[in-house]
Amino acid sequence: MAEQAGDQENRLGEYLRARRELVRPATVGLPEDARRRVSGLRREEVAMLAGISSDYYLRLEQGRNRNPSIQVLEAIARVLQLDASSFEYVLELSTAKPRARRTHRRRETITPRIRELVHSINVPAFVAGRYLDVLASNAPAQALSPQLRVGENLLQAVFLDTDERMHLDRREMVAMFRRQIGSDLDDPRVVQLVGELSVASAAFRQVWARHDVRPPRGGLIRIDHPQIGPMELNLSKLAIDETGDQLLVVYHPSDAHPHGADQLALLASLTAQGRREGSPRPADQRSRRLPGA
Repeated sequence: MAEQAGDQENRLGEYLRARRELVRPATVGLPEDARRRVSGLRREEVAMLAGISSDYYLRLEQGRNRNPSIQVLEAIARVLQLDASSFEYVLELSTAKPRARRTHRRRETITPRIRELVHSINVPAFVAGRYLDVLASNAPAQALSPQLRVGENLLQAVFLDTDERMHLDRREMVAMFRRQIGSDLDDPRVVQLVGELSVASAAFRQVWARHDVRPPRGGLIRIDHPQIGPMELNLSKLAIDETGDQLLVVYHPSDAHPHGADQLALLASLTAQGRREGSPRPADQRSRRLPGA
């Protein structure tokens, strides 16, 4: 079963066990044979390769030792093939202290300046918050996909919605979400999201259990638009100043796919035509997904 978001007991141990099970023995110079009964590495193999005792590593995974040195964590990280972002997450888990559960959810807001910026951009753009809720979105973004309307949640969109025009990487989304929230798994909004998705989606449970952690990153994305057809656009994610955990996300043409600019221009014309015909402004629509909206 997927890790529960509110579990304060042994987050470091949960993470180490999940990552250990993902490492193929051959990648660290160990033989793979039919007698191996576990996926990934055994605890004693991690301990041997990290240069620590098997009993010490067992205590780490079981949560009976919560104060490992940075040298020990670095050695384990090398064995588990963790990148820099994942190692930062390990350090955060190893120093996290239990705290009282918050009873009031913090409502995310954006400044008028950032909202004006989003609506001034002539290509699809939106702001994603700490929990991957869409906090602001311009008309081209909402014409690109209904998943980008204000109030939508991107995790719910990729795991629960049937509209699959956006070919978003589910593992990438969950890894970014984990990086956003860090060790703050008792946040009521996180508990709600993870609980809902764990019940509703087997795919989410599988991806969440991997404990992947990665910072936001862009790249080339494919979109199958019902009116315009297949589109290949660049996706860029830019941190918004003064917030620390909000992202400006922009879809823009790629030189490698020259038709993208023409397709976005057509999208803009369709959006303008819809407005002239009296349809509601997309920015004024609200989804049921964002609590309190």
